[in-house]
Amino acid sequence: MYGVEIYATVRQLVLLQGKSRREVARQLGISRDSVSKMCRYSAPPGYVRTKPVERPKIGALLGVIDAILDGDDTAPAKQRHTAKRVWQRLRDEHGFTGGYSTVRDYVRRTKTRRREVFVPLAHPPGHAQIDFGEAVGIIGGQRLKLHVFCCHLPHSDAFYLKAYRTETQEALLDGIASAFDFFGGVPQSVLLDNMKLAVKLILPDGRRERTLAFTRAVSHFVFEDRYGRPGRGNDKGNVEALVKFSRLAFLTPVPVAVSFADLNAHLEAQCLARLSERSGRDPVLIGERLNADLAAFRSLPSGSFEACDIRPGRVSSTALVRYRNVDYSVPTAHAYTEVLVKAFVDTVTIMAGSHEIARHERSYEAGDLVSDPRHYLALIETKPGALDQAAALQGWVLPPSFAQIRRLLEARSGRAGKREFIQILRLTEIAPPEVIGAVITDAIRRNVIGFDAVKQLLVARIERRAPRLDPSSYPYLPRATVMMTAASDYTALLTAGAA
Repeated sequence: MYGVEIYATVRQLVLLQGKSRREVARQLGISRDSVSKMCRYSAPPGYVRTKPVERPKIGALLGVIDAILDGDDTAPAKQRHTAKRVWQRLRDEHGFTGGYSTVRDYVRRTKTRRREVFVPLAHPPGHAQIDFGEAVGIIGGQRLKLHVFCCHLPHSDAFYLKAYRTETQEALLDGIASAFDFFGGVPQSVLLDNMKLAVKLILPDGRRERTLAFTRAVSHFVFEDRYGRPGRGNDKGNVEALVKFSRLAFLTPVPVAVSFADLNAHLEAQCLARLSERSGRDPVLIGERLNADLAAFRSLPSGSFEACDIRPGRVSSTALVRYRNVDYSVPTAHAYTEVLVKAFVDTVTIMAGSHEIARHERSYEAGDLVSDPRHYLALIETKPGALDQAAALQGWVLPPSFAQIRRLLEARSGRAGKREFIQILRLTEIAPPEVIGAVITDAIRRNVIGFDAVKQLLVARIERRAPRLDPSSYPYLPRATVMMTAASDYTALLTAGAA
């Protein structure tokens, strides 16, 4: 094969100097056909096929191969045909006698031709993409699956990350609220996939019917919600890439944290540090490019947003409300009533009308019982026999002075002493157990063992004054005067009776 240098020489001699092709061929020692070809092409054109390649063995089976590859489009990713498997099926099922390389080359070309081609997109400022990713972390000594909320701004490449115990509606709402608070504004639009946390139904015309919880977020923050095509993660490729990047950059090796708050503080610090870096081939810092996004953002709305799942509930006969297979206690006075459960990421609040009647730390353990012992003390006061078996009181850690005063009260008054101890327990409704424990210790030291004494000492501590256990300190109370009994008094009573 001749190089481009001889092409240039031949073309100069023929086209520029006007020499004949026969003369140039004789002068350079090449054929006249080669000279003619060099006059047609300015560089070696390579081999030019004049008709399609004949495939005598595989030609009749090309339709079979195409059908096999078409079926792979709906098959699981790990159960699709390799070129070798296609060759084996042709050999076993269709009597194909050709070589493996022939099938391999055709399968490779066909798969390459079928690969999806993408259009490069421009990302104007002021828009966001969100998604959840998964990772593993050790939180509080427990190995857990983390669900990481990711919010990405494609224009500036700035992002926000926050990890959650589960991927729930309240996690989605909290992630959105936290991301907007982190950036200090609301994007014009948010692109997300068709997750069930946000989309209840995809209508025939392509519109989405949102869930009630996500609709509350859209209404409060006022942004346009946009959705990718079902099963097409590349429609929001920026945040999909962020999921992979954050897992490798910030969650590898497996993170170890005391709590989710500790881990999320670390992730937020990484998001802030990212602003001082460059992304891709753009020489401008991410933080500087973020200014264009922020300029296109809307201001945060006034008022607070409750990032919670809201569901109706009913209090059982045991003063429990069930939410996601976990029972939460309420004061027994609300038994059998309708309530509203507000489930946040970390807490569960139970409302009766407009009043909050209970607040608990959120539990994610199915079948768990989360109770506040104080919710049952009023009922136990009327049923003192349930004191030692009440489930809500099991594991209630109290200062040692509680057990000490109970022994003293029951030794002195028996069942009445037990009732008096329950009254002392009810003081935890107005003061922390640690404070009550210190007051009990003071009462025992003063040798005034009883509910009234403990209550008076507690009131004195709350009012920050010296205790006044002397009855003379309470002049408004009626006083009882006790006198010595004389025989004449009995005589007067007998005389009055006879009259």
